[in-house]
Amino acid sequence: MLMFFAICIVAFFLVFSHFLVKDLKAEASTKMSVWAEAMRTLNNADENTDLNLVLYVIDKNYSIPIIVLNSKGDIEQYRNISFQPKSPQDSVAYLQKRVEMMRENGYAIKIAYNESESNNTEYMEILYEDSVVLKQLEYFPYIQIAILLVFVAIIIITLLSLKRAEQNRVWVGLTKETAHQLGTPISSLIAWSEVLKETYPDDQVISEMDKDVRRLQLIADRFSKIGSAPELVDTDVKDVIWHVVNYISKRFTKVKIVCSLPTTDVHAKLCAPLFEWVVENLCKNAIDAMEGAGNISITMHELTDKISIDVADSGKGIPKNKFNTIFAPGYTTKSRGWGLGLSLSKRIIEEYHHGSIYVKSSELNKGTVFRIDLRTKKPIGN
Repeated sequence: MLMFFAICIVAFFLVFSHFLVKDLKAEASTKMSVWAEAMRTLNNADENTDLNLVLYVIDKNYSIPIIVLNSKGDIEQYRNISFQPKSPQDSVAYLQKRVEMMRENGYAIKIAYNESESNNTEYMEILYEDSVVLKQLEYFPYIQIAILLVFVAIIIITLLSLKRAEQNRVWVGLTKETAHQLGTPISSLIAWSEVLKETYPDDQVISEMDKDVRRLQLIADRFSKIGSAPELVDTDVKDVIWHVVNYISKRFTKVKIVCSLPTTDVHAKLCAPLFEWVVENLCKNAIDAMEGAGNISITMHELTDKISIDVADSGKGIPKNKFNTIFAPGYTTKSRGWGLGLSLSKRIIEEYHHGSIYVKSSELNKGTVFRIDLRTKKPIGN
């Protein structure tokens, strides 16, 4: 609707200004015809001619630039043309250039000094052009249109920002409510797990169940951190990655994960639970793309003041036109799911860790590489 009304307003301004400028140009042409006739009368005047009206017409032209040429093409006079020549030669050259411009625009009136003579070779040529006000009026609609387009763009950007802010509030509210709802049963499960471990201290099933309960507690902790600035702690990024790899490898036996990480510690300011969630999301998306079986490689590159982490899979790939869309809230290719994983991952990396996450490369039916860029605590080598 905004675009439709904007187009209607633009069309109205253009049409109205076109006819207005056209009428003003016609009026200026009429005025110049009268002015030219006044000049002819002045040149043919004798001692008995009343020149009051003639001089009034000539002197009242304050806006239209005029150059008067004689029959030889020499400049006799000019009016309403302001310039600052450095020498007489510069003045003549400038006026000759204006004469050519006026001729190209077709604004010229030729007046004979004495119309009674049949073979009159003495005449004056009056060249003129649009006044400054008329030129400004001609361009003014385009300035209005530009201002209107900027105004419409600001409105659209504001509406989109409000929409994104509303979406963000929905997702943040959803995650915090999820964490809140999970909190009570998880606390109860932890308590019952402790009771069972005391009763059956050697039972491996209870030990594994306790790990899953702790895992639920970690998930609830992750959700509770969304929407508020987490505390970033100096962390070895390798430890976080290995923790994710060990968790994924035990639960997806048909997936082979190969890591190529530096031999030395690589530190960065992280919220470990949230960053771990990002790597886990990338790995789980890769497993979905490979339909539960395939190869995942995690590679870390150390640069001057940042580290890059590539998560590559051997899945079905992503079309290039979807590289940015996949990070939009709600976007998913699965029949089940809310499409929040990559959206939350992008928020965690970009807003909380001041890094970036994007699709580095992808080929259909060959695989995809996601890249995470993180700032290091200090430049590598210091």
